[in-house]
Amino acid sequence: MARLDILTANDRPGEYPQSYYAATAEALAPFPKAEGEISCDVAVIGGGYTGLSAALHLAEAGLDVVVLEAHRVGFGASGRNGGQVHPGQRVDQDGLERMVGREMARGLWDLAVESVDLAVDLAGKHAPGAGFVPGLIHADHKARFVRHSHDYAEKLARDYGYDRIRPLGQAEIREKVGSDAYFGGVIDMGGGHLHPLNYALGLARAARDAGARIFENSRVDWVAETDPVRLGANGAKITARHLLWAANGYLGHMDRRIAAKVMPINNFILATEPLDDAMVQSLIPGNEAVSDSKFVINYFRLSQDRRMLFGGGESYGYRFPADIAAKARKPMLEIFPQLAAARIDHAWGGTLGITVNRMPHFERIAGNILTAGGYSGHGVAMATLGGKIAAEAIKGQAGRFDLMARVPTHKFPGGVALRTPLLVLAMVWFSLRDRL
Repeated sequence: MARLDILTANDRPGEYPQSYYAATAEALAPFPKAEGEISCDVAVIGGGYTGLSAALHLAEAGLDVVVLEAHRVGFGASGRNGGQVHPGQRVDQDGLERMVGREMARGLWDLAVESVDLAVDLAGKHAPGAGFVPGLIHADHKARFVRHSHDYAEKLARDYGYDRIRPLGQAEIREKVGSDAYFGGVIDMGGGHLHPLNYALGLARAARDAGARIFENSRVDWVAETDPVRLGANGAKITARHLLWAANGYLGHMDRRIAAKVMPINNFILATEPLDDAMVQSLIPGNEAVSDSKFVINYFRLSQDRRMLFGGGESYGYRFPADIAAKARKPMLEIFPQLAAARIDHAWGGTLGITVNRMPHFERIAGNILTAGGYSGHGVAMATLGGKIAAEAIKGQAGRFDLMARVPTHKFPGGVALRTPLLVLAMVWFSLRDRL
């Protein structure tokens, strides 16, 4: 049976998806294809947040960097996601303390907080059209979850000195999120939301202006783990002293060691028509981003032109459904029945990378080959920092990369071969659990 090609299964080669973000992006002229023989200090495979951030920081340090993107910069999850910028790791600090101990958990927390500061700073400098808005709400869909959320906010203040998060009771969350679906939660003013594709394009412009060479429509088809590394992309031959794999959910089968630990999973987002003042006030009057406590998570926010951007829906395979709008509209109306008459102007899918324990996968594959990915839905900030600390490691300062690499990221049971049936089983189980 032929393997599914994740890079082309749901998209047209070299084209952005028909998303709200692509329709409203500050367009960037295409970069050339890689051709002939190219030599560089560092080759980066993948033109998303990780790869572009790495390229920017390496180029600013004076290294000769080549970015190889199979489609367009920001084509993958970096240009399609919900735009939510989360403080903290994907696993909360209670879980990290159990996983790696309090000292290392503290280091991971500090990196996560820095990741938000870095993303906000880079967006302000290089992507003002990304329009960062502060405020992130976690909404509990079960009353029994609220105590844990409130206790966790207290823990962050007490143990980590983090004072930007506070509890929300049922009355206040229903003032902030116009839905009867939630019983409480927290609001974190250290997080927020932005236009993710404009942010990616801003990073690409900055990396280019710093001297990085970016090649689009340049799919890597082979890698020789030599010193220097040799790789090919559509006939071009690249020689590099260092290589960074930054392909995340779109890695496919190019490196089975990474693929065994980072599994692709699809998610779906819709954008309504622009909404009037009364409707906006009935939805999220404070303009925060919201994500809820379901495992098959719902996440939503208002766009700069006052559309509801709603992400959700279960995915049982790697091909997008024929009617993506219906897939995401169903959970949206469960939360906001007042949007029943709203026209859906855009609906799209995308692929992100997850790990078994939902923590990013950082690894030194060989002496001169690194990988960073598997952000599991927290990639806007963490992938930005991931690129920066990969750049640090390449420059010889590997301490922060090694800290991330020490977090255990186990192989999926059965490896690459069983990822699709495991995905189906997991999504069935967790969608049932969310209903209980």
